[in-house]
Parts: sequence; structure tokens; C-alpha cells
Amino acid sequence: MKVWITRASPGAEETARRLRDLGCETVVAPVLAVRHIPAAIDLAGVGALAFTSANAVRAFAALTGVRDLAVFAVGNGTARAAGAAGFAEIVSADGDVAALARLIAARNGELEGAVLHPTATEPAGDLVGELTRAGIAARRAAIYETVAAEVPSDVLDNLDLFAGVVVHSPRAGRRLAKILRDAPAPHLRAWCLSPAVAATLAGLAIGPVIAAPLPSEDALLSLIIG
Repeated sequence: MKVWITRASPGAEETARRLRDLGCETVVAPVLAVRHIPAAIDLAGVGALAFTSANAVRAFAALTGVRDLAVFAVGNGTARAAGAAGFAEIVSADGDVAALARLIAARNGELEGAVLHPTATEPAGDLVGELTRAGIAARRAAIYETVAAEVPSDVLDNLDLFAGVVVHSPRAGRRLAKILRDAPAPHLRAWCLSPAVAATLAGLAIGPVIAAPLPSEDALLSLIIG
């Protein structure tokens, strides 16, 4: 089974490796690219970090050598990225932004300062808003951006050879939808990380659009090999 991986590098390569281990043939052709922003990180009064993507972890690690803050991660992939970056105290919500907000709120009594949310210029959710409404001091720091990436023509010209496409984020879904309007693929199945991702592909002339039951890559890959 041939699968198109659309997420940005380097996460795309990890997803491809996992799918190959499960017996799939993979093609990495990101629809987005990640660019780090040379921002100054203000850690004054910060007691913990909240990451909603592995991209944010990598961008933060490139900007500062600080690794002694507690980390709240949206999911296990992000938690693994934090561990690889050198953080020691990591807790995973194993869910979405709302689950992460609930986790942080449940640990509010342990916080010794504000929660800093290093994130993209256009974050997928409003973690800081949810934390603020819960009475938790939080602020956002934009440290990377995602931009459109060009998909090679040999991928678009041969979409009929793919069993499906894997989509990890609403932003990637919107970019993919734009691409597929110009390159119809009526038999292409789409496996999506969440219902919010699947919604971005509504109305396209493609095959079934399926959302993972939980917003985790483990659940997403289970869709593909199930």
C-alpha cells in the first residue's frame, strides 16, 4: 500500500519510518514547510512550558539552551521531541489543545510561575485563552511559521497510484484541499489526525475522509493499517 505523507519535515520522515515498519510504501511530499523565527525568548516569571507540536519544541531548543523548566506536551510525539531536546520533566496530555489545558489546570497548584506557550505565528488552537479563562497566568511566544511547500509534479501526476494521504493538521488540510482542487484524485483516501483536520477536506472530489478517534499519531496509523 502506497501512502503520501504531507506533514512538514522532519516529522514527515518519522511518520514515514513508522509506516514502513508497518509494511507500507511511503512517499514524503510535504505540503508545508517550517521556518524558525529568530525571536528573543523572555523567560522572566515563567514556571513551565507548554508545547502543542514537536516543531515548537525544536524551534524553542534552537533559540535557547534552557532545559530546566517543566514541560507540558499536547501528545506523546511532542513529549518525545522534548525528551530528545534535553528536557527532563515532561508530562503528556496525550490528546488535543483542550486536553492539554485541562492537564495544566489540574496541575495548577504545582506551577511556580506563568506558563509560556512557544508556538507558531498562526497556532491551531487557543491554549493561552483557555488557560487564562481557567485563572492560570499564560502567554504566547511565536517562534516559527509554516509556509506553503510545492509538491513535486511526479507525485501529483501519479495520485492514482496512492492508496491514501495522511494529514496531520488543519493548516496542512487546507493546503492539501487547494492542491487537490487542481489535481483531482477521486479514489484517494484521506486519513486525518482529528475531525477538525477532516473538516478542511469537506466537499473535495476524493475518496473517504476518515478522522482518527483520538488526536494521536498512534490512532492515526491504526486507521491506515486497520
